[in-house]
Amino acid sequence: MQKRHLDPLQYINEQIFTTQKYIIPFIQQVKKIDASVQVLEIGCGEAGNLKPFLDLGCMCTGVDFSTPKIEKGKEFFSTHPFSKNIRLISEDIYKTTEFHAQFDIIIVRDVIEHIHDQDKFLALLKDLMAPDGVVFFAFPPWQNPFGGHQQICESKVLSALPYYHLLPTTLYKTVLKMFGESAAKITSLLEIKETGISLERFERLVIKNGYTRLLKTLYFINPNYEVKFGLKPRTLSTFLGKIPYIRNYFSTCGYYLIKQN
Repeated sequence: MQKRHLDPLQYINEQIFTTQKYIIPFIQQVKKIDASVQVLEIGCGEAGNLKPFLDLGCMCTGVDFSTPKIEKGKEFFSTHPFSKNIRLISEDIYKTTEFHAQFDIIIVRDVIEHIHDQDKFLALLKDLMAPDGVVFFAFPPWQNPFGGHQQICESKVLSALPYYHLLPTTLYKTVLKMFGESAAKITSLLEIKETGISLERFERLVIKNGYTRLLKTLYFINPNYEVKFGLKPRTLSTFLGKIPYIRNYFSTCGYYLIKQN
């Protein structure tokens, strides 16, 4: 397992870097971001993605299942000059009843590929958005070299081995066992195999649920790889980006901005 997955502060700082340098400019192409904006992040973890928004004076809300991550986030933001402008909630987003049509920007970064009923999730977002609100999505297509999130494996070989998550489930599970992965880790990786999403499926769900795509960028080298590995981000070639299904194998990340029709 990579060290960054064991160090919450390092992970927070990586989120801050990528959001500030790439995600905010992406959104700002069509949406002004200032102190009047309310931002919600779903699956926020320690909420590092929210700090650049908070720095701009936005009212920020983060929701995540994990109570330890939320508590770590609260500790991290406790000394921020705008600490009163952020609230972090450990809760199931489907059970949260206090939010209604209030958020100008919703952030769903590296989350949708973990959600079981993605259709239901996109429908839910409409209840949370302000009338002119937008939703930012970033996710790795399932078929990309590390779309199975195998970088979380304990085995150094498996954590660096591309594409083997595309093996049939039984064979994939056998490989994980052969390299000594724990039962809990195997369960987690198989769940990701079940929920992994392609670009085509995501775009179909966007249309089905009555959204309009405002922006889209597919990356050959994920912007987050700059802070993680020192690699300069590169967009996917226009040629590959137009080939359905094949493009999933070469896209390490897709950025989308959508709004309600």
